[in-house]
Amino acid sequence: MKTNKSYLKRIKVTKTGKVLSRKPGKDHFNAKASGVKQLAGKKMMNFTVKHKLLKSYLQNS
Repeated sequence: MKTNKSYLKRIKVTKTGKVLSRKPGKDHFNAKASGVKQLAGKKMMNFTVKHKLLKSYLQNS
């Protein structure tokens, strides 16, 4: 099975195996948001993925 490259570009896998992703909806229309909300949108979001699914996405990366 090939690695899903479109998905792979949107995530980062840390050394310990955590999967991090950007929060959705932070690309544009942020001028009205307060500075606190804009800075909070820069943080990466941790989410859990089953090992079997993660292995299939990251097989050849």
